[in-house]
Amino acid sequence: MVWKWLGALVVFPLQMIYLVVKAAVGLVLPAKLRDLSRENVLITGGGRGIGRQLAREFAERGARKIVLWGRTEKCLKETTEEIRQMGTECHYFICDVGNREEVYQTAKAVREKVGDITILVNNAAVVHGKSLMDSDDDALLKSQHINTLGQFWTTKAFLPRMLELQNGHIVCLNSVLALSAIPGAIDYCTSKASAFAFMESLTLGLLDCPGVSATTVLPFHTSTEMFQGMRVRFPNLFPPLKPETVARRTVEAVQLNQALLLLPWTMHALIILKRYGAGGGSSGSGSCWPLPLLPVDPGGEEASGKRKYPGD
Repeated sequence: MVWKWLGALVVFPLQMIYLVVKAAVGLVLPAKLRDLSRENVLITGGGRGIGRQLAREFAERGARKIVLWGRTEKCLKETTEEIRQMGTECHYFICDVGNREEVYQTAKAVREKVGDITILVNNAAVVHGKSLMDSDDDALLKSQHINTLGQFWTTKAFLPRMLELQNGHIVCLNSVLALSAIPGAIDYCTSKASAFAFMESLTLGLLDCPGVSATTVLPFHTSTEMFQGMRVRFPNLFPPLKPETVARRTVEAVQLNQALLLLPWTMHALIILKRYGAGGGSSGSGSCWPLPLLPVDPGGEEASGKRKYPGD
C-alpha cells in the first residue's frame, strides 16, 4: 500500500504535466479536422438534451444529412424542423433502440429513404435513479436494454456497410459513471460500465479496419432533464457541464478521430487517483474514489415512485 502511494506521488504530477503540455500543443498546433460535408449522421435519442445539441452541432459543421431516432415524436419533430431551418437535410424515425427487431427494421427504412449512415452516435439513455432494492425489475431491464444492448443492435445494423465503404465512425455518449459508480443510480452505472467495455473492445477491433473508427465520450454531470435532482459536492470546483459543451467537444473528437474524450479534463486526475487506490476501501483496491457526485435528490420526483425516462 505504501509503495502504491509513493508511486502515485511520482507518477501523478508527471501525468498531469503531460496532459497540460498535450493540451497546450493542441492549442498552438491544431490538428486538421475531418470534413463532414459528405457524412450522413444518425443520432439516437436525438429529440432533446444532448442529442438535440449534437444535431445542431453536426449541422453547423456541415454534415450532409442528419437522422434522428427516438421514442417521443413531438421532440423529434421539433428538432427536425430546427435542423431543416439551418439548411441541413434532416429526417426522424420513431425507434426504441432497446427493441432489437425494431432497430433492424428502422435501420432498413433509413437506408432506403436517406442512404448509408457513415456516423452513428449512440446517445439514447435512461436512468431509473434508485437503489437496487428499491428498483422495479422492469425498470432495471429497461435501462440495460436501452443503455447497453441498444448499442449492440444499432452498431450491428450500420457497421457492416461502413466496413464495406471503408468510411464510418461509431460514437458512444457514455458517462464518467462508467468508471466510478455512485449510489442511487445502480441501473445507470452498471449499464454505462457495460457500454464502456463494449466500446473499448469495438475500438480495438476496428484498428485493422481502414476508414472506420470509434469515439467514446465520458462526460461529467451534464445539465439535462435526465439528471434533474443530481447534486454535486463541490459545485464551484466541478460545475455541471452544459449540453452545448458536450455536443461541441464530441463532434470535435469525431473530426479529430479521437478514441476517448473525458469531460472536463479534470476527470483525468480522478481516474489517475482511482488507478493508484486514492480514497480506496480497506483493501486499497481503488474501488471507491472521490468522484464529486451525489445521487439523485431523495426529495425529488424519483423518490415519489414516478419513473423518468427522458433519454430520447
